[in-house]
Amino acid sequence: MQETRVSVQDLVYPMFVNETLSREREIASMPGIWAHTLASLVKEAKEVEGLGVPAVLLFGVPKAKDEEGSSAWQRDGIAQRGIRELKRETGLVVIADLCLCEYTSHGHCGLVRDGTVANDETNELYARTAVSQAEAGADMVAPSGMTDGMVGAVRTALDEAGYARVPIMAYSAKYASSFYGPFREAAESLPRFGDRGTHQMDPANAREALREMELDIQEGADVLMVKPALAYLDVLARARARFDLPLAAYNVSGEYSMVKAAAERGWLDGERAMEEALLSIKRAGADVIITYFAKEMAKALGAG
Repeated sequence: MQETRVSVQDLVYPMFVNETLSREREIASMPGIWAHTLASLVKEAKEVEGLGVPAVLLFGVPKAKDEEGSSAWQRDGIAQRGIRELKRETGLVVIADLCLCEYTSHGHCGLVRDGTVANDETNELYARTAVSQAEAGADMVAPSGMTDGMVGAVRTALDEAGYARVPIMAYSAKYASSFYGPFREAAESLPRFGDRGTHQMDPANAREALREMELDIQEGADVLMVKPALAYLDVLARARARFDLPLAAYNVSGEYSMVKAAAERGWLDGERAMEEALLSIKRAGADVIITYFAKEMAKALGAG
């Protein structure tokens, strides 16, 4: 009589490839999650594929950072090389995260003018990056900067470059959340000043999230996302009731690390907490669950 079930096919595993590393490195604040070299990226991706997880979400961390994040759209950029390796060596669906915070010297998600992100100029850089990711073989791009008009700029650029069939997973309702802390260690994307409240959403707002999603649909989004997941299940449920597009939820780093830290101290059963958390995300309406638990959940489901 169980109403809701999580399947391994629901899961997407986030991965980090870091150009500065000579060997893989475990991320201190995310036990069990690694920053990779190209070689170790492929090795773990094959493990992910063997467990039946169908897709990965790839983040790149470059050696060279500058004010505009120009490493993000280079043909031989670390993310582009990672995409090519994953497509050559695995059958995984490769989703390319599309943002600039890992690539800018100041850690913000785009060009900064007078202390804030310059919206329209940043969208031009997202568009260039999306085309370079599609050229590298990305199956899907996932613009995450939350600038106004970002999805439309990316869709137009992809279409004009001959990549009309590359879909967009839009971070449509991405909140200015405290739960991103461990990720910023992994992606080396901590802002050097200020915060991202000028373009990410106020945690107090739910109706605004639906307006943002509506705009992204009009601009050409193929998949909508709510991020974070657990603290915003109400938003996820509202989106499911309102929209027919596939709906993704990102079970973010802080949500993962809290469970891991409590389990390490013996304060809760880590596996049961993981299963309950992911089940709640599915129950709220997610078709796609992006989670650092993907490998563990696949094993718990008996995959591989």
